[in-house]
Amino acid sequence: MPRKPPTIFPQEQRLLSQFGERVKLARLRRKLSNAVIAKRAGISRSSLYKVEAGDAGATLGTYLRVLAVLGLEADINALAADDKVGRKLQDLALETTPPLPRRRFLTSKAKDEPVSTAQRDSGVSA
Repeated sequence: MPRKPPTIFPQEQRLLSQFGERVKLARLRRKLSNAVIAKRAGISRSSLYKVEAGDAGATLGTYLRVLAVLGLEADINALAADDKVGRKLQDLALETTPPLPRRRFLTSKAKDEPVSTAQRDSGVSA
């Protein structure tokens, strides 16, 4: 039994519908029937109808197969290519406060134990 498609918000559904409409227009510009596209993509005609309707239940693979048949598969590379928010978050994470000065440890001549610079300067050994 097929799984129920995820809940899609209205704005997301509009985007999918617009994408499906663009796919349909690309098919019509090429004067190809839905049966020809479905056969070349290796999908059923009902799956093609879902793609052209922007149905959230159609898989990404189905969308990609249809785009490939139409010669538009390279357009998939444009999806999420410019991640402005992600890069901004990454840049913010890289901007840290300057590190505190590190304490340097020296070894005492009498003992091979570490001695901090503060202890060395004060003349106290560990």
